[in-house]
Amino acid sequence: MSEADVEFPILCETCLGENPYVRMTREAQGSECKICTRAFTVFRWQPGRAMRHKKTEICAPCARLKNVCQTCVLDLEHNLPVQVRDSVLGVANEVPTQPTNRRDYLAKAAQSGTAVTDTSAGAREQLKRMARTDPYYKRNRAHVCSFFVKGQCTRGATCPYRHEMPDSSPELARQNISDRYHGANDPVARRMLARAEKSTDRLAPPDDKSITSLFAVRLDPSLTQSVLSEHFAMYGELKSVVVVEKSSCAFINFKTRTGAEAAALAASDGCVVNGLSVRLAWGRPRPKGPKGPEGPVTSQTNEQRLYPSQDPTAHGSVKHQ
Repeated sequence: MSEADVEFPILCETCLGENPYVRMTREAQGSECKICTRAFTVFRWQPGRAMRHKKTEICAPCARLKNVCQTCVLDLEHNLPVQVRDSVLGVANEVPTQPTNRRDYLAKAAQSGTAVTDTSAGAREQLKRMARTDPYYKRNRAHVCSFFVKGQCTRGATCPYRHEMPDSSPELARQNISDRYHGANDPVARRMLARAEKSTDRLAPPDDKSITSLFAVRLDPSLTQSVLSEHFAMYGELKSVVVVEKSSCAFINFKTRTGAEAAALAASDGCVVNGLSVRLAWGRPRPKGPKGPEGPVTSQTNEQRLYPSQDPTAHGSVKHQ
């Protein structure tokens, strides 16, 4: 099928909008693709009330090659930047950056139907944790009014642009579609990868060797105590498994540190129990008690401990005559 015969664009749910009766205009050979520089069919629409009008930025063959949206150039399955997806999957960018070589490569790839595939279960789970669960429709809002930023907008409430100060980060202002498509120099992707790297640190074994517990959060109600015990028993002998249903969390206590470390290492690429994703973290050490001005307070034995009513020297006690 040629580019002129395209009847509907390749879009993500966020760019399409929440209105199921959206209207689109179609213009054959209406613009130049920002990746391969070929003319392509342009679609324009408004995803919802008070939203800005959007249009396709890249052609359909380029979008199919990377499995991305023609407008926001984000991954269609997980709605993540290409750089994040390729970094997690370990996929190298094979699309040439030179215009001539790039056009030949895209033409051959369009004929063969080449697309990005994912075969790693651990990578899929990591992408699911990083992805949003619902469409982010705020991305379709109107742009910030540049005159308002300068303090010169006189339209007031009739201004079609947003009257608020933009993000002060200079990196976000320099992003472009070409870098986003090729997965290079994407500031949004760098932020997400940095957050993901910090989140993996929670499974690094703590220095305190007395910690032998793992903390599971966001548990599905079907993951009961018996199900969790059966799953984590393969890594080592369990001391106990405590499920807190109100908080949707659980404490998995191992008898040895070796068992806890084995379970944490197995969950480094994602923990899946009965087909459901579970988020794990190491437990915290037990508090050693309050500290006084001269050092830690030592506990007394049962024979030495006196309650205020039994201690005549305690403040507020009354000695009977």
